[in-house]
Amino acid sequence: MLSRVAERLYWSARYLERVENIARLVSVYDDLMYDLPRDIAVSWYNLVEINGGVEQFEQRYKVKDEHNVVKFMLADDTNPGSLLSSLKMVRENIRTTRDVVPGEMWELINELDLYAHHDIKQGINRSERHAYLNTIIEGCQKIIGLLTGTMDRHAGWHFIMMGRFLERADMNTRILDAANFQMLHSQEEEEVRLGQVVWSKVLKSQSAYLSFRRTMRCSITGASVVTFMLTDPCFPRSQRYCLEQIKIAAAALPRFGIIAANVDKLLQNTQGVEQSEALNQQFSEYLNEVQLGMIALHHQITENWFHFRQEDAA
Repeated sequence: MLSRVAERLYWSARYLERVENIARLVSVYDDLMYDLPRDIAVSWYNLVEINGGVEQFEQRYKVKDEHNVVKFMLADDTNPGSLLSSLKMVRENIRTTRDVVPGEMWELINELDLYAHHDIKQGINRSERHAYLNTIIEGCQKIIGLLTGTMDRHAGWHFIMMGRFLERADMNTRILDAANFQMLHSQEEEEVRLGQVVWSKVLKSQSAYLSFRRTMRCSITGASVVTFMLTDPCFPRSQRYCLEQIKIAAAALPRFGIIAANVDKLLQNTQGVEQSEALNQQFSEYLNEVQLGMIALHHQITENWFHFRQEDAA
């Protein structure tokens, strides 16, 4: 497989996972605003900070309100991490690699792209946002289901799996960091009421609520949710599971040793917390280190397999 084809498959999976994650994040944040007591203030601007879009946002918008944040997250074509921008990149990467993926995938991506653009106002306006975002999530899951059921397990499949789970692991740490940040900046008298809602929403943002209940068999606390989302070996959106899947995918490809070694380092550093009191500024710094580790892993994947070589041009 040419390195440029492998890279496009890897990025198509990352962008598709990003589209689903953005839709999940905005949808659950929308629910959070309805469920919180009126006297507890939570800013929509947190979504911009979670996704590292502060600089781009402040170049375009002066007011940090719900409308501008949701528009920036879903529709802004100057934001490379917006839902529509990410979906555009999925479409472009698959358009140039159609011969190595199931034929129906191109049709499903076009359908999702047309719906997302045509009905984007539903996503920005609060009244129909939930239905719009659910349709986007279902569309992403339909594409992944098609790949899972019909794609050959050749090199292209493994690059897709690496991209998918690396993007998912990155978003997992960002969601946990955002929840931890919210708790750290809450008033002491708000902390108990806020924690009950926030950590429940973290689970629901990852469709993890029932799995958490079955596995942990305890009440929802910051410590139990963080431990589950970081260390559970069986839940498909936990940090440990994602890293293990990256390692499995890499092992099916040539020159995988350096990637496996670095995934092992991340796995060794993946740990839960025993008490909610440990969810402090130090824990936020730990999550930041994990994010930097995954950025480094991405660069290693790029260096190992995607850099243009002379034999590709032959």
